[in-house]
Amino acid sequence: MRFAFLAATAALVCTAPTTAQQAPAPAAQQAPAPAARPTQKVRYIHAGALLARPGERARGISTIVVRDGKIAEVRDGFAAPEGGAELIDLKDQYVLPGFIDMHVHFYSSGYPLKERLEGSTRDLEDQFVGAMDSARRTLDAGFTTVRDLGGEPRGIRALRDGIERGEIVGPTIVNAGRMISVTAGHGDANGLRRELAHVEREQSPELCNGPDDCRRATREQIFTGAEVIKFAASGGVGSNIAGGLEAQMTFDEMKAIVDTAHAFRRKATAHAHGKSGIDTAIRAGVDSIEHGSYIDDETIALFKSKGVYLVPTMHAFESVIRQGRAGERPAASVAKAEQVAKVVKESHRRAFASGMKIAFGTDSGVGPHGTNALEFQYMTQVGMDPARAIRVATIDAATLLGRADRIGSIEVGKDADIIAVAGDPVADVTRLQTVPFVMRRGVVHKLAGQHTVFPTE
Repeated sequence: MRFAFLAATAALVCTAPTTAQQAPAPAAQQAPAPAARPTQKVRYIHAGALLARPGERARGISTIVVRDGKIAEVRDGFAAPEGGAELIDLKDQYVLPGFIDMHVHFYSSGYPLKERLEGSTRDLEDQFVGAMDSARRTLDAGFTTVRDLGGEPRGIRALRDGIERGEIVGPTIVNAGRMISVTAGHGDANGLRRELAHVEREQSPELCNGPDDCRRATREQIFTGAEVIKFAASGGVGSNIAGGLEAQMTFDEMKAIVDTAHAFRRKATAHAHGKSGIDTAIRAGVDSIEHGSYIDDETIALFKSKGVYLVPTMHAFESVIRQGRAGERPAASVAKAEQVAKVVKESHRRAFASGMKIAFGTDSGVGPHGTNALEFQYMTQVGMDPARAIRVATIDAATLLGRADRIGSIEVGKDADIIAVAGDPVADVTRLQTVPFVMRRGVVHKLAGQHTVFPTE
């Protein structure tokens, strides 16, 4: 019946005479001529100090000229604005590129006990409103781009597109949809009573078993709008199953996911804690590893030989341990959190010292959104140089994302994603936890610590 209706509709479209076929329309009814392109919005930013390319030497007083959301010029000194341009006075501020968080979950609040208590009462629409709030908090914190690595697929795609259109406040989102997992793996409905688990699994096309099924699951996420693919190579701290933290997928399953993602021009990242999960995912061709709790010299050599990035997410480890000890997580999760706590800092210290590729990520949604900059403090506490910590959240993250030509530094032709803080963050990274100025693609979101009413362009 549905196909008959569509065929009939198509026939009507093909045979019905159009207005143009019947008679020319009067001049008053003809489509108007295209409007002239509006005058470019121009903003001049006077920066007291400018870290245009993190990891390199900062410039002194500088002027950044922003035209139509792009960086048009970077000049020495305080240049006088041209006629009609707006001046943004950051003479007492230290100006940097907007930060990039490679691991967030906007559909999770960062308060697991609250989510467990309210989970059965919140519809997808309620969750979308919560995700909007998480996005706003993240942009407030100076993070102008994120990878969302697990949430309701169509909802996060809609949030991504709403932000792109300027209808919703938030950072640029590169989304993964749901995390692909094997049955009983970290991404399954572990710990739910049978009725709830049945309903949850009926709506979980991301579950797969065997290489062919994992190819299907990967295509399902791409079908619902995923721009990057994430899979659970190992057990996870947050899942309510005593399955340990080692590999849960086979090499063939991981390779099927990675190869399918790459065939669709998507990068693939693997949630992996245990050494066997990390090593197998790297050998399967993954682009990055999330968490990386157990890293030894052999694993470091694999990272470096394959050019794979580690996204440490130390913020999440601190959050899970704190939540577990406060009784906010189930017993299986608490046990794994305590196990990881004994090794993860030393693993990350070893990784940072090795010179292997690192990209900034927090796993916000495990911990509260908007506190992303705590990651800088955690990384420097285990040996990362502050200048490098800022670089991994800008240039290096942009490179992993495949967008280094657009974001990650303040250079001519790139998106005007710009933030400012009070004082030199290389001298004190805790200054990055308070960001009074945020601009995304040339639109001022926050000025002097207050939200602005600048229109979108």
